Amino acid sequence: MPMTAPAPVSQLDIAADLLTLLRDSTTEPRPDSQLEALTLAVAADLPVLLWGEPGIGKTAALTQLATALDLPLTTVIASVHEPSDFSGLPVVGDDPATQGVPMAPPDWAVRLVRTGRGLLFLDELSTAPPAVQAALLRLVLERRIGALRLPPGVRIVAAANPRSSAADGWELSPPLANRFVHLQWTHDHEVVVRGLGGTWPRATLPRLDPRKLPEAVAFARRAVCGLLAARPTLVHRLPTNETRRGGPWPSPRSWDMTLSLVAFATAAGSARDVLSLLVRGTVGDGPGLELLASLDRLDLPDPEDVLADPAGAVLPERGDLRQAVLDGVVAAVRARPDRSRWDSAWAVLVRALETGAPDLVVVPATTLASLRQQDWDVPATIERLAGTVALSRRADRAAVASKGRR
Repeated sequence: MPMTAPAPVSQLDIAADLLTLLRDSTTEPRPDSQLEALTLAVAADLPVLLWGEPGIGKTAALTQLATALDLPLTTVIASVHEPSDFSGLPVVGDDPATQGVPMAPPDWAVRLVRTGRGLLFLDELSTAPPAVQAALLRLVLERRIGALRLPPGVRIVAAANPRSSAADGWELSPPLANRFVHLQWTHDHEVVVRGLGGTWPRATLPRLDPRKLPEAVAFARRAVCGLLAARPTLVHRLPTNETRRGGPWPSPRSWDMTLSLVAFATAAGSARDVLSLLVRGTVGDGPGLELLASLDRLDLPDPEDVLADPAGAVLPERGDLRQAVLDGVVAAVRARPDRSRWDSAWAVLVRALETGAPDLVVVPATTLASLRQQDWDVPATIERLAGTVALSRRADRAAVASKGRR
């Protein structure tokens, strides 16, 4: 039988093979603070909003995250939908006066409920008009679309461009903005170069230590409640600037989200820069930095323990934390003055002088000296501090004199 000639290969088939090779990539474990912050917020079941310039890789990151977590990805472009697409379309039944008029959900919501799990990606949020943003409030907060409620296995992530680079952009309404964890999405040169070479960072859910869960919750509650008890004006602070209202700002709702994130980060042993991204992205830079500073102080030794064993006290290496410990020791002596406690405080200051920057002991030493009562003898250890205090005062006087001559 005559041989049949093979069918000619279409150029489009060859092009498809080339495209397949170009899209072929792998992943690798690689430290990435913003990717870890994103996965931690997703694990905490909090809505996340990625802010970044067009083309920065927000959509690619979400696609890779869905693949890594084995979650079906549903992408909804918020700006091309009507408010009814999120609040539901009214469907008139046989007897609306008795049965009411149910709100029919869109098909993508039905698929998510039927699947029971997934990653809902609301893209182009900043180009959605105010009416659509208002309709999104119930979806983001209550996870309801029409008559449907999204199952617990569905996570919500959104993306937006700054108004300056968005097509017909709008500022986010304050009620909608306050429902998100805001993460600034930027590109890392090395990650982009290695990714274009075929290897991207791998997104993985944080490993939570079951033994740390009760401790993590207690730590988070102590940190947030301690800060708000000392700074009540931070409980709710709506920014006056329209642009800042569309970002993270403190409210009881966002503090509750922050508490969850601190607990998750603690249980996962996340790095401080990851926690910083999450906290500042929930309550804003100012309140977030205050919380981070208070978290550092929660790990400081108790002043009473330091006074009880000055020789064995472990003082922090960081200057600001060491200063806080020394100030706390002096404040403890002021609150309950006693000769033995006063002597112990001097021993602590000498230890600080021997193991750190001398200038940190100047103010605590001056304050401690003012607490001396007439019948208390000056301890021998104070001589080791006298030179440091005198030198610091001479330096201060020289600085003042120098300013006066200018």
